[in-house]
Amino acid sequence: MRVDDFRASAREWLADNLAGEYRHLRGLGGPGREHEAFDERIAWDRHLAAAGWTCLGWPVEHGGRAASLADQIAFHEEYARADAPARVSHIGEELLGPTLLAFGTDEQRKRFLPGIRQVRELWCQGYSEPNAGSDLAAVHTSARRDGDDWVITGQKVWTSLAHLADWCFVIARTEPGSQRHHGLSYLLVPMDQPGIEVRPIVQLTGTSEFNEVFFDGARTAADLVVGEPGGGWKVAMGTLSFERGVATLGQQVGFRRELDALADLALRNGAAEDPAISERLARARVGLEVMCAYAVRGTDASVAKLVWSRWHRGLGELAMDVVGAASMLTPDGLDEWQRLFLFSRADTIYGGSDEIQRNIIAERVLGLPREARA
Repeated sequence: MRVDDFRASAREWLADNLAGEYRHLRGLGGPGREHEAFDERIAWDRHLAAAGWTCLGWPVEHGGRAASLADQIAFHEEYARADAPARVSHIGEELLGPTLLAFGTDEQRKRFLPGIRQVRELWCQGYSEPNAGSDLAAVHTSARRDGDDWVITGQKVWTSLAHLADWCFVIARTEPGSQRHHGLSYLLVPMDQPGIEVRPIVQLTGTSEFNEVFFDGARTAADLVVGEPGGGWKVAMGTLSFERGVATLGQQVGFRRELDALADLALRNGAAEDPAISERLARARVGLEVMCAYAVRGTDASVAKLVWSRWHRGLGELAMDVVGAASMLTPDGLDEWQRLFLFSRADTIYGGSDEIQRNIIAERVLGLPREARA
């Protein structure tokens, strides 16, 4: 199928299906707004799956369409134009699924990929810890073998949607005495068990999509390690490359929707008559296209993270200037623009801070001398 035909098919399907029982979901969800109509958005994701619109790039034998990158871009663009709701299954579909395709066993793919594609099982990402946020190699959460199980002890933090997830992919230290990126393993852990406690973190926005997760003797089967035991660093880096690369095309659906709405507001309230505001809106539009180009080209993951995080934080700041003095008032709680501004402050911190990303680019991409470390 030609890209134009694929695009037309996606556009027609979205128009038909967002006009019926799911029409009230338009524009809902996304960062800082994951609490909006969550159950209804799960139903929408399953509706997408039943019609073959999830996991587009996956191989056909695993339930995907083996869609080209151009086709995937076309779908994300049409999804944004349709103002369709933010997806709830993106962590499984865009992060773990590709990781299992690249590093998992046949048994792991057979067990987990159907549940991801059909949106029957939701996932969260167990990476960051209180003393190992951007420095992922410093994790202390440990796992030891006990017969046919791994027994996990430790803490993860800033775990998105952990309070709603069925499973978590966890980076744990499985070789006692190992340091840095050595001796880590990538484990698939069921969330519904006595040894796991999830504590939601209240954010500046008043919502709680991030969580602390405590593992106190939690268990998972011995064969649920992705890659070799002790070789989890390679797998974890593979997941991050998916998270910061092409997978951001889905994230950009929400970004484009926010920018379009902000530009419309600026026209309605007269802010666009200010040349400085008009120029910033134009620069934001160009920046969004640059972001998409980086994702399509498969640019270094750290570069892509810097690009989108700084762009989105800047959009939040621009929104406050477009709204004007009213942005400082909250008579009825936060509005959508205040929520965007507050939540986007975290964009340059979570998922690897800007400072860490610049060090990675300097040392690993450009080959510059390593920064002095204690």
